[in-house]
Amino acid sequence: MQRSEDALARGIPRDPAALPGVAPRPAETWLRIVQVHDRITRRVDSALHLQHGLSLTGFEALRRLAESPGERASMGELADALGLSRPGVTSTVTRLVEEGLVLRERVGADKRLLHARLTPAGRERFEEARHTHDDLVAHLLHLLGDDASVVTDALARVSAAARSRR
Repeated sequence: MQRSEDALARGIPRDPAALPGVAPRPAETWLRIVQVHDRITRRVDSALHLQHGLSLTGFEALRRLAESPGERASMGELADALGLSRPGVTSTVTRLVEEGLVLRERVGADKRLLHARLTPAGRERFEEARHTHDDLVAHLLHLLGDDASVVTDALARVSAAARSRR
């Protein structure tokens, strides 16, 4: 027991992972990813609600529509792009329709297939909210400093691996 106390007194940590240059354990990395996602999401969602009356999910739906050909996308395309279930995207689109930001329409020969289309009011609200979203995200991620490209590349690799069905 005395040795452990002597080591601590000399500044030697009990946990070797606490030493500089030692890779963090997977559980620590996972915790940090979850915390960062949760905190940034809540902060951006709150700003969008307060300043533009939009949820982050609603904003992301408007962004996807604004960036889609003809400012239109099927409900399935939106669900995939947003990482939502079909009922989840239906609920989000319903709120946007009620606010006059999106229209639901049937396109093409298959009248069962619903699309969401951005309205002029939706485009305007998106453009206003885009600055709030993008500026706040840029401000928070600026803290990555010179590590931004390394972190982005690493997360892209993990995302691609998680997406594949091995």
